[in-house]
Amino acid sequence: MLYRTLGRTGVQVSTLALGAMNFGAIGRTTQDEATAIVDAALEGGINVIDTADMYGGGESEEMVGKAIAGRRDDLVLATKAGLPMGDDRNHRGSSRRWLVTALEDSLRRLGVDHVDLYQIHRWDPNTDDEETLSALTDLQRAGKIRHFGTSTFPAYRLVQAQWAAREHHLSRYVTEQPSYSILQRGVETHVLPVTEQYGLGVLVWSPLASGWLSGAVRAGRSIATSRSTVMPERFDTTIPANRARLDAVERLAEVADDAGLTMIQLALGFVTAHPAVTSALIGPRTLDHLHAQLAAADTVLPADVLDAIDAIVAPGTDLAPHEKHDTPPALLDPSLRRR
Repeated sequence: MLYRTLGRTGVQVSTLALGAMNFGAIGRTTQDEATAIVDAALEGGINVIDTADMYGGGESEEMVGKAIAGRRDDLVLATKAGLPMGDDRNHRGSSRRWLVTALEDSLRRLGVDHVDLYQIHRWDPNTDDEETLSALTDLQRAGKIRHFGTSTFPAYRLVQAQWAAREHHLSRYVTEQPSYSILQRGVETHVLPVTEQYGLGVLVWSPLASGWLSGAVRAGRSIATSRSTVMPERFDTTIPANRARLDAVERLAEVADDAGLTMIQLALGFVTAHPAVTSALIGPRTLDHLHAQLAAADTVLPADVLDAIDAIVAPGTDLAPHEKHDTPPALLDPSLRRR
């Protein structure tokens, strides 16, 4: 396992991090299975576990808490808040009112007195940056969080938040967690240059592109990944964007074969090669999945392989732009762009 400094925090983190979204009902993972995955991940050198309050409605945090009991100080623990937790209109977002409550709930589920990294799950257009940063700064000063960051923020919001922290003399976001893979490279255009400019640590999610880059999706085979059963439209090859992904996967498989790599090694080696990226989040449902992904822990792609990838999916290109999660609200809601 390789290790890097998380932004400018001084915290050393593994280049592969364990994402716990699949713990519980989402991934049909039992507590014993989740604990076994955590055990194997820590033994393999991973020292970061990332979860969120809304994963399984809190179930993931509870399972992580039980799995790490007695060894809290051996790992960097991260969670997130901001996406809806129930039907109440105020049980979401990044207001002080909700973040204080959400963090207390997360700490209780995790069975800890603090988290190392607390992340705003999505930008909340209804809440002022000063409101959110002030609440997070107070929680940090109270010792309940060590650092805080963002997840899937548009680049311009990352810049605005940095300036708001400076203007109001508040602590700043120190990490960003964007979606990034060979098939979804749009963050290379704006987000990653901003994170480099401000020295943010970057924990990328979905580096295997929801399973497209796992090796299980190939032309001529039926697609039977767990994600395809939940979101079949993402794998319907009659849709042009999915056909483009499948064509790219076939060409990438040839690159991997020529380099003596698995598709997983190619995919994880690609995202961790970017100088802006600190760690790649992996989200195994089983021990077999974990071991296949741990095999990429020390993968370093040579320049000719990276050049071959660029020739298949150009830098800054999203093959499925409709699946972007950092699109400005005005592009999604017509009422926001009309007087």
